[in-house]
Amino acid sequence: MSETLTTGTLLIEEGVVFPESLQIESDPYSNGWRIVKELDGYGLDRTMSRAGWTCFYMANEISASAVALNREKSLSKALNQILTKLKLERFNSLEITQVATKRFLGLAHTTVSAHARHIQESMFLFDWMKKQTA
Repeated sequence: MSETLTTGTLLIEEGVVFPESLQIESDPYSNGWRIVKELDGYGLDRTMSRAGWTCFYMANEISASAVALNREKSLSKALNQILTKLKLERFNSLEITQVATKRFLGLAHTTVSAHARHIQESMFLFDWMKKQTA
């Protein structure tokens, strides 16, 4: 499954509620996250907008690196670091912007970069954040 994790891949936290009129196809990834099928970031934005929902794109890039015996394990470790950060910041989706793997002394060193996204009905992100902390 890690071969599907490339630039442009979208992940959405399991349990995100979508409007009834909206069907987004996804496959399970890990730790409560799902990989969106057949949509890129632009397509997700358009789909949410048509349904009257908002998909925020956070400008700050998040990145993480990991080392493991093979590319799949290092990629999974790096991505899980990013997903943990997102969960702490209460964002429910992300878009991968770069995946780079180098080998050194037989080990795979993978760096993953991504942008946080957040899907919600309201167009005011800070209203959502206030409700979450209250």
